[in-house]
Amino acid sequence: MIGMNAYIAAPLLVLFYGLARMVDGFDGERGPGAAWTLGHLAFLAALLLFIRIFWDMAARIGPRALWVAAVATVGAVGFIGQFAVDVVVGLIASDHAGMAALSRQVREVPGVALFCYELAPYVFSVGQLTLVVMLALRKEVRVWTPVLVFADLVMPIVSKDLIPVGAVLLFVSFLPLARRRASVLV
Repeated sequence: MIGMNAYIAAPLLVLFYGLARMVDGFDGERGPGAAWTLGHLAFLAALLLFIRIFWDMAARIGPRALWVAAVATVGAVGFIGQFAVDVVVGLIASDHAGMAALSRQVREVPGVALFCYELAPYVFSVGQLTLVVMLALRKEVRVWTPVLVFADLVMPIVSKDLIPVGAVLLFVSFLPLARRRASVLV
């Protein structure tokens, strides 16, 4: 079982990514540069924490949730691949056009675009939401928790500029999980 730090840190790291992304876009382009790299590294760290969170949620639910945690983890791994590529491309390229060219080359590798960019974010999201719904059905979280998690997951689809708003919603939705875990561990 994990302590409350993962439930608190993951949304805060996503918030940092969203804010860094906004700062990075002030000049009209995103990447390369410090904001690009730091934001993406923060999201990578959040994804690693999400994997821990998925397995903690599954442990709270019971054996029938293990497959959901496994699926969500596969989504997280693909997402990690996407963000790792973005970090490396941002570090190697000297400008935005160079980043785009390098990113295109990586996406042309068979399976990379499909797994890391097209499927992984959705598998991650559906897995996360499923686990939270399962927790709500067990009355481990309130009914509004899956609603907030869903809203968080929809924000980047509506506009990537809404990632910080979604991160705050996720933070609020994870607070009861963090508190409950902390009270169990004390």
